[in-house]
Formats: sequence, structure tokens, C-alpha cells
Amino acid sequence: MSAAHIKLALSLPPRLRTFFARYPPHEILPPALTAYQKETPNPFKTTRHPVTGRYHDPKYSLRRQADLAKLAREHGVEELLPPSTKKSETRLERRVKLGLRVKGTGVGQKVKGHKHERHMIAKMEKRRKAMVEMPDLIREWKKVGKRNWTKWPKSSSTR
Repeated sequence: MSAAHIKLALSLPPRLRTFFARYPPHEILPPALTAYQKETPNPFKTTRHPVTGRYHDPKYSLRRQADLAKLAREHGVEELLPPSTKKSETRLERRVKLGLRVKGTGVGQKVKGHKHERHMIAKMEKRRKAMVEMPDLIREWKKVGKRNWTKWPKSSSTR
């Protein structure tokens, strides 16, 4: 191994160093040791017991995988991690394949929403129009007076 690789490995945070010590990437292993890599299962995937056939959880949970992927991304060694759903290239592929998958975000689509949400635009426009006309209305009220206002219907009951 060259001095540059050793210097790079020492500059990594302890969590990444420990991970790469336990699960070395095949890119940095000599060809004689690739059999070890084939025998060692991916720590990010579930494994099946050879005798019982039962599945065992991965060594690293999804949260820990995400933390490792973030650390590796920050230090520029993400491509050395084993295949995982938390790697940025996998996430990007899935986003391209499936899209945003939120109803109403496509071109020309609308989300149904609650009634108050659907009527909000018209309601706010009506409110804005009333606020714009308010100074004229106040001036007219002051001119005419409270008792002589004719626009409002008078109530049928008299007091």
C-alpha cells in the first residue's frame, strides 16, 4: 500500500476507519484476499443462515448506514462502501426511476386538499379586493352617516 493511501486512511474519522478495517473494499485488497471478501457478507444486507434458512438482520441498521454514507460522502470515499440503499448514487437512481411520487406534483395536477384549502385562493382575493376598496367605503360612510346608509338592507324588526 502506498504512503498516500495510508495518509488518506489516517485522515478518516474513527467510525469510517473501523468500518473499513472490518469490511475492506475490494478495490484496495490484493487479488489473493478477494476470496475473503466473497465469504464476508455485505454488512448492510440481511443474511440467511445456511442450516436453518432463517434471515438475520444486517450488522448495520439503516440509520447507521445513513450515518456512514454521510461521513464517507464528506470525506470523498463513498464509492468504497458496499452496495446500500443509503448511498447517494442509489438514491438518485431511485428518484429518477420512480419520480417524486407525491400526488398532485405533476404537470397540470392538483391535490384535492381540504375544503378550506381549495377555497383559500378565492377567499383571499375577495379579502384583498375589500381591503383595496376600504378607504372609499369609509369616506362614503363618513359622508352619509350611520343612520342614512342605504346599501345595507334594513332589518324587518323595529326596536
